[in-house]
Amino acid sequence: MVASDGFAEFLRDQLAPLGGVTMRRMFGKTGVFCDGVMLGMVTDDTLYFRVDDENRAAFKEAESSPPLNYEKQGRTIDLSFWRAPERLLDDPDELVAWARVALAAARRVAAKGKRTPANEPRLARAPRGRTRARRRPSARR
Repeated sequence: MVASDGFAEFLRDQLAPLGGVTMRRMFGKTGVFCDGVMLGMVTDDTLYFRVDDENRAAFKEAESSPPLNYEKQGRTIDLSFWRAPERLLDDPDELVAWARVALAAARRVAAKGKRTPANEPRLARAPRGRTRARRRPSARR
């Protein structure tokens, strides 16, 4: 379920030191964005922060809560978002500190998804096979 209007407004206020924080409804949840990257998700007024291999240790406390995931074809799909401890909602400075760590992870994830000329794949060659030879225009008399 998406974030309530009150919770979304609370998060925007608390996370204002990060810069332009926006919320967007998606997949029945609410994405928390800063500078165009998704650093968190909210479902049922519960905040989850983006994790990756580099920030898992910093979020060790959040590891005890179930991560945000869903079932698909009998498999559990991990969304790489861990539940923020409830105590952070009462400590704005620490909430912003955790959000900065999540934002750094979100930027790393976004950078992996972007293609640059250095890692752009080469254009595939046309398939080999029989090609039609061009005919010369015949001279008509």
